[in-house]
Amino acid sequence: MTLWLLPRLKLLFGIAAVMVVLQLINSLDGYSLNRFGLIPREVQALPGIALAPWLHGSWLHLFGNLSGFMVLGALALLESRAEFIRASLFIIVVSGVLVWLFGRTGIHVGSSGWLFGLWGLLLGRAWFRRSFADLLLAALALLLYGGFFYGLLPQQGVSFEYHLAGALCGGLYASWQRGGQKRRTRKRTRQG
Repeated sequence: MTLWLLPRLKLLFGIAAVMVVLQLINSLDGYSLNRFGLIPREVQALPGIALAPWLHGSWLHLFGNLSGFMVLGALALLESRAEFIRASLFIIVVSGVLVWLFGRTGIHVGSSGWLFGLWGLLLGRAWFRRSFADLLLAALALLLYGGFFYGLLPQQGVSFEYHLAGALCGGLYASWQRGGQKRRTRKRTRQG
């Protein structure tokens, strides 16, 4: 394995390990940690914006999210570790705020908003950049996770709001990222 890839994969496995440890604690404690999830329009639940992606309602919920997260996370990490971290923070915070503002009443937990955000990021990069590499990664994301489109529709017991907000935030970040690259290119051109 090439050396540049190893630290990036360590980051993904570290995130996965934190989620598994939290799930173990949560499941042994009767899922009491889920009270720290995101509850729309409840001021005391604002910390849930940052905490909800790390908490899950069951082991099945965790591993359902984690399998896709590892694959899409690895694809997103091909750009750079720093860009993955910035995109992830944007997706987590902005999608969390959107769910807090517009989500259905109840406790929202799970990393699916982050997962859908990475999916949206990969699709958005292909749309806005149109490079061969980005188109290839988006095609792979669509091939593997094309069924995510159904996750954007309302379903009982599923936070489709997090799915939708995450996907939108991933696409928005890709658009913003492209704009930043254009500005840097113009600045270098003027200086050179």
